[in-house]
This record gives sequence, structure tokens and C-alpha cells, in this order.
Amino acid sequence: MGTALDVRVKRAGKVYRDGEILSGVVVITSKDTVQHQGISLTMEGSVNLQLSAKNVGVFEAFCNTAKPIQIINSTIEMVKPGKLPSGKTEIPFEFPLQMKGNKVLYETYHGVFVNIQYTLRCDMRRSLLAKDLTKTCEFIVHSLSQKGKLLPSPVDFTITPETLQNVKERASLPKFLIRGHLNSTNCVITQPLTGELVVESAEAAIKSIELQLVRVETCGCAEGYARDATEIQNIQIADGDVCRGLPIPIHMVFPRLFTCPTLETTNFKVEFEVNIVVLLHDDHLITENFPLKLCRM
Repeated sequence: MGTALDVRVKRAGKVYRDGEILSGVVVITSKDTVQHQGISLTMEGSVNLQLSAKNVGVFEAFCNTAKPIQIINSTIEMVKPGKLPSGKTEIPFEFPLQMKGNKVLYETYHGVFVNIQYTLRCDMRRSLLAKDLTKTCEFIVHSLSQKGKLLPSPVDFTITPETLQNVKERASLPKFLIRGHLNSTNCVITQPLTGELVVESAEAAIKSIELQLVRVETCGCAEGYARDATEIQNIQIADGDVCRGLPIPIHMVFPRLFTCPTLETTNFKVEFEVNIVVLLHDDHLITENFPLKLCRM
């Protein structure tokens, strides 16, 4: 075993908010004495934007990956050049998560074309003959709770062949009537999306009913704006030809990291939608779309 480097934060969940202290230890393990040229720790937060090939072409997308937007960057020198004893050495650290001026600490978000990530990187510089050691550890930032009360915005819906959009041959669609409601499209990210759906009537047999959570990411640069909708998760709420008139509960938990409070900035936007998808046995697909507004309370 050579020399091993590790970065550990104190909180098991690795979740921090603006204004808090990020603390932990750097652990160096070695069976021999370690000669080094200094150990530093860097805290970084950035937004990485990627243009999709669908909007600008494959070559342009490869070339036009927008420069990362830096949110936070801070480096501390932990140990001056010298030697570390054999065995296990723990060096504690503390970083204030404090933004300067009116800058905002965006919430951690792992998307397809927008990525907001925060990392701690420890670098141990060594002499020419020994390779430098680097260890990176991601920590998660949650945005501060929004002040005030969230007003629920319930939505009632009725789906029939007449209400569907983007249908070429409406006459060929089998007759159906689906009613339901979502308890609110203004959602607290830590609470599930809930509601109910009832198939009142359907001429064709139903194969499946699904809830599809979609992220809508908009990236802007000199070439213009690219807006892309991609699926986050798909949950089946009914399988087979469901009983007519039977209330089917709608319940969807928002996944951590892959969702964040709805975000709009000058360079990018992150929004969310939910689709109710009914698949008939003749492979007709019925989709109803609802924009959602997510927030953290």
C-alpha cells in the first residue's frame, strides 16, 4: 500500500446551506514517512452548461460547451511543505459557505444539459519522482427555505379525444373519458406530488397508466437558446384494463439531486413538468402535460 488520501465531511448526508460552516477532516494513510511539498484544500462550485446536438448540430455542440459558471471558489493551505509520520494522519478543516455581495448559492442539481455541482478537492504536492495525490469529494447544497406560505394550486383535468393537442386523425381515436385532479402544481420538493385519476369510460382496453416526471432545461449563449425536455423518472400507477369509475391515486416522490427548486437565471433555466400517460392496447398513446413549480420550504 502506498499513500492514500481521503476527504471526509462531518455530516453523513453531506447537505449544507448558505451561511453554514462546512467542516471535516483530510485523512492521510501511509506505512512510511511521507515527504511532501504542501497540502491544499479547494472548495469549488460551478454550473456546467452543455448545448444539445439536436438544437445546434453535433459539431457545434461539441465546440460550444459553454464555459462553466463559477459560483464559489476558495483554497486554503492546510500543511506547509515537510514530512508526515507513518500511519494515519487526520487534518481538520472548516470552510464558511458564504456568498459575497448579492450572489446566490444555487442548489445542487444533476441534469442532462445543466449541472450544478459542489466539490472539495485536496491536493498533496510531492517531489518530481513521486506523483502528486488528489482526492475529490462532492458535497450537496440545498437552497435556503423560501419565506412565506406556499399557496396550493389544485388542478382538475378532463381528458377526451377533443381535449388532446397535436392529434392528426382525431376521428380514428377510440372514445374515452378520463377525469382527475392534482392537489397542487406548486410543490414542496420534499413532499410528494399527489392527486387522483378516474377512467370514467374507454372504448379501447387500457394497457397501462403512467406518471412521467420531465426536466425542461434551457441554456443560453451567443448562438441563442436551446430548450430541451428529458425524462427523469417514469412511475406506473395502473397496469392492465383498469375498472371504470375506480379512483386511482397519484403519488410521486421527487428524486434527490435530479430535481431542484425551479430556477431561472440570465444564462439558464431549470423547470419541471409531469405527464399523465395512458397507453391503450392498440398502442394509442394519450398524454396530458402539467407544468410544475418546485420550491424548498
